[in-house]
Amino acid sequence: MSDDSQTAGDARDRQKAATRDQILRVVGARLESGPLDELSFADIAKDAGVGERTVYRHFPTREALLGAYFAWAQAQATLPLVQQPQAQSPAPPQPAAAPPPARSPAQRMWQPAAPSEDVQRPMRILLATDAWEPQVNGVVRTLTRVVRELRDLGHEVEVISPDQFKTLPLPTYPEIKVAIGAYEPVQERFKAFEPEAIHIATEGPIGLAARRICVEWKLPFTTSYHTRFPEYVSARLPLPLSVGYTYMRWFHRPSGRLMVATPTMRDELTRHGFRNISSWSRGVDTEMFRPRAEGEPDIFAHLPKPIFLYVGRVAVEKNIEAFLGLDLPGTKVVVGDGPQKDELTERYRTAVFTGSKFGEELSAHFACADVFVFPSLTDTFGLVILEAMASGTPVAAYPAPGPIDIIPDSGAGALAASATEGLKEACMEALALDRKAVRAFAETFSWTACAEDFVRNLQPYPEPEKTRFWRRLRRLARVRRRPKTA
Repeated sequence: MSDDSQTAGDARDRQKAATRDQILRVVGARLESGPLDELSFADIAKDAGVGERTVYRHFPTREALLGAYFAWAQAQATLPLVQQPQAQSPAPPQPAAAPPPARSPAQRMWQPAAPSEDVQRPMRILLATDAWEPQVNGVVRTLTRVVRELRDLGHEVEVISPDQFKTLPLPTYPEIKVAIGAYEPVQERFKAFEPEAIHIATEGPIGLAARRICVEWKLPFTTSYHTRFPEYVSARLPLPLSVGYTYMRWFHRPSGRLMVATPTMRDELTRHGFRNISSWSRGVDTEMFRPRAEGEPDIFAHLPKPIFLYVGRVAVEKNIEAFLGLDLPGTKVVVGDGPQKDELTERYRTAVFTGSKFGEELSAHFACADVFVFPSLTDTFGLVILEAMASGTPVAAYPAPGPIDIIPDSGAGALAASATEGLKEACMEALALDRKAVRAFAETFSWTACAEDFVRNLQPYPEPEKTRFWRRLRRLARVRRRPKTA
């Protein structure tokens, strides 16, 4: 493509975006002055200074128009203050404000989201995810716990997950099953449940099916970024990072909000061209994961001390060899399964590989360790970090997304000097930390706050258009099923 053609194409895209924004601004003004029933495409076109066919070209149906307006209005409300118009004259001096109340470390990771009535109002929420039980990882633990919290808050939650479909093992990772033939069954689940809000948690076959339906039906939806997919693929296949990021940008572009767990992940995705990024905190079960009580057995009593523990998938993208290769005193213990387990067991004979652990047994492994080591550079958060801290076990990690947002100034862990050096020194520094202080830090992370963050970030279909949309869809389905008469 020539430079002139590229320039012309960019100009057309800018003009389309400007026209779309102008139409949506007019919709906002119309909704402020009159009811939804009086929303006329002809009047919108007149006020926007465009032809009526132009409005229909951008938004073929009223549902599409209102859904786009809702997402656009939400995005406008979350623009940084530096993008807002500046006052023409300086504001008069204000008296000194009282210092803000102290916030927990979890709250300090993000600016709090604006209050939303939807946190309290029960909704029908549809969650589409390719990561679900019996998979064992931080994404599954996060989603299952958030669903439980949402139901406790009074929301009705429908989960579409791989266990409801025929599946195939994921290439290079047979422990993970992916759904096949998901589109039509997912479409039927949408129709049967009639969700008020839709969240797509993963970018696999189920997430793709849900995304396609939302785009085709003009339904507002949100997504989340749990795994650094481009880095994950690049570690396993001879593909450049740019290929993975091109796919991820395409997948998340129609999303009204992209939820991420940490400021570092937000900044990284912003640099890669993602938009509409919002915070979604994490929590930890402080009853399940707790320090070892006096008199409880030490499951590592037979091993040389101190115990340096890793818990998670045993796979190349977790960078476990950076931990196993360290010259540390005591014993290295690896809890978990994965495609690299047999290879690493053979290469590192002095390390102890226990396989996967669950429930109280997993909790005991965390609580009886002296230091939890998190060598991954590809996670977006690392829920196991909080689980270790809740057990009173300090954490040593590289300064990657997740650890770099949680550990500094926490008194609950130590960071390596860089992404390649200093992990041994961090392990030894963590060994000297006060376990009671580590536990106290973890107690500031709440699953209830995590679920409320999630609800605040959702983009429910506006009232009463959602009711009309699903009613119209049911009527259309009945017409299609009606037998033809001679």
